[in-house]
Amino acid sequence: MKMLKVGIASLEQYKARTLAIARGEYTPGPGEPKVWFQSMESLSRVLSDKNRALLALIASTSPQSVSELAQRTGRAKSNLSRTLRTMEQYGLIHFEKGAGRQLAPRANYAGISLEMPF
Repeated sequence: MKMLKVGIASLEQYKARTLAIARGEYTPGPGEPKVWFQSMESLSRVLSDKNRALLALIASTSPQSVSELAQRTGRAKSNLSRTLRTMEQYGLIHFEKGAGRQLAPRANYAGISLEMPF
């Protein structure tokens, strides 16, 4: 499994970068971050110790459903679902169709590397 490179950029910096890409003025390099956070605070909320442990558990056990993952972690299913949806928005996980209407969370990366200019 590959590593995800993330970066920190203000909303203004992110907008300017996105517009430059859309106008064809800038092409992101292969080693540049794929996911951007607006601040260290937003990064730390999504990638807290508890959530990194959750990602590791998903990667190592491949749970068959969110319910199974909730049982393994002791976390409430509703809170866990909300956390997983946030992780999905950042591209950290995806869901596979499971038995019936169940969704099985899957980790997209083995780890994360951070790029942050001063």
